[in-house]
Amino acid sequence: MDFDKIIDRRGTHCAKWDMMSGLYNVPGDDGLAMWVADMDFAVPDVVTNKMREMADHGVYGYVNCDGPYKDAIRWWMKNRHGWDVEADAIFTTTGLVNGVGMCLDTFTQPGDGIVLFTPVYHAFAKVIRNAGREVVECQLVQNDGRYEMDFEAYDAQMTGSEKMVILCSPHNPGGRVWTQEELRAVADFAKRHDLMLLSDEIHHDLVYGDAKHIPMQNATPDITDRLLMLTAPSKTFNFAGMHTGQVIIPDPDLRAQFSRRMMALALSPNSPGQWATACAYSPEGAAWVDELVAYLDGNRQMFDAAVNSIPGLRSTELQATYLAWVDFSGTGMSREEFTARVEQGAKIAANHGTTFGTGGENFLRFNLGTQRSRIEEACNRLREAFSDLQ
Repeated sequence: MDFDKIIDRRGTHCAKWDMMSGLYNVPGDDGLAMWVADMDFAVPDVVTNKMREMADHGVYGYVNCDGPYKDAIRWWMKNRHGWDVEADAIFTTTGLVNGVGMCLDTFTQPGDGIVLFTPVYHAFAKVIRNAGREVVECQLVQNDGRYEMDFEAYDAQMTGSEKMVILCSPHNPGGRVWTQEELRAVADFAKRHDLMLLSDEIHHDLVYGDAKHIPMQNATPDITDRLLMLTAPSKTFNFAGMHTGQVIIPDPDLRAQFSRRMMALALSPNSPGQWATACAYSPEGAAWVDELVAYLDGNRQMFDAAVNSIPGLRSTELQATYLAWVDFSGTGMSREEFTARVEQGAKIAANHGTTFGTGGENFLRFNLGTQRSRIEEACNRLREAFSDLQ
């Protein structure tokens, strides 16, 4: 795969490139889109070939591809993550944000508290609030640039109104791959406070170096009576527009509840998303992912070296994801000033840290899932925008 090949997404109704001018006031003609979490790479050939086959067939009626779809998911999770998944445990949602919403709808009630370890993926809080639930922010601790959890503090925050905790594993935006001990601590926290545990593991394939992702079900097999797992191929293979994700539920009683709610809302998957998943979760897809991770690792190293060479800026060391989390607090600048330097000075659209909740105020999130030449250009622009600090 030639990940260096520039694919111009401007003018294609692409959210990432065509919306940055309106959202960030970054010019569309020469701005760099480094915000929303999709990549600028073509999907693997094995997926493209299947989409062509479907298009050429010309009939888009009802299909039943649950067999190959679920078989592929089970193969991938077993071979890539050592995780045994039962076919009956897999439910398909319209992407993972929809999966979060469905879990909230099925297992909690309006007014319930939902615990988040912040800063964390911004869509969680948006869905929680719009569902009439309450966001309970448990702030992660920064330990020399590394996020850690403080369960003594979190225990003190609990009031008894909380009914669910959502874990982002690996963590977005901090890039942490949680250890066995940390996952065990999250599970114990959920048990102590009688919380459902929802583990979003969408970034589990994009892990660097010696870090190893551990599925929550493997780390804590004794809590399956309260465990809900979220996975999707969309971040790994760059087809988020297919809106296909999985809620995987180990416990039969919880499955029955979720199944009834899915049927009550008449929710069912789309066939292109299911076939794309079935093709991607394959030996061909695995080889593509290995190349992708190596390429993203090179982007990560280039970006980190450039950012960390600018006094006052610090790029969090990523163990996973293609989303760099940059701390601007060392500049002494206000959030408005450092953001303006990035957007108006460097002409880069990056996610504002405030959207990720408490603890994100001095940060911006940069998407590194693009061609190396664009990463190099972004590095040069940031150096120039903060040249007075050097």
